[in-house]
Amino acid sequence: MKINIICVGKLKEKYLIEAQDEYVKRLSRFCDVKITEVSDEKDDIPDAMEKEGARILSKIQPKDYVICLAIEGMKFDSEAFSEKVISVFDLSNPVIDFVIGGSLGLSDSVKKRADMLLSFSDMTFPHRLMRVILLEQLFRAFKIANNESYHK
Repeated sequence: MKINIICVGKLKEKYLIEAQDEYVKRLSRFCDVKITEVSDEKDDIPDAMEKEGARILSKIQPKDYVICLAIEGMKFDSEAFSEKVISVFDLSNPVIDFVIGGSLGLSDSVKKRADMLLSFSDMTFPHRLMRVILLEQLFRAFKIANNESYHK
């Protein structure tokens, strides 16, 4: 099982890098996790999201199952999210790509490529922090799937 997290922008904050690295390490006993950062556009120009979107799409393989984080996406509790992740792997999809857009959001072309849109909340989170939240929820999902305890 392999999980790719494709995100716009580079982590700069030491505390976020440390949190990311900790969750990648924890997840390593369940799956292989790869973080891919694509550069963001510095200006809010009309085609900025499309440029970021093209960079994202270039990192996705045709057979990958793609889950884009988007506020309009489906919401799950932790148990249902765990079931969803495991069911994707059980359907002979060895790779799940999670996509986190930048401050501009995700282009329509990226959302159209998605097999699923996922929302963690109706609230907006900083995209760099969202990376850590996603990793934590993935770790929780694998703990649940393996009937291991994890605090609530």
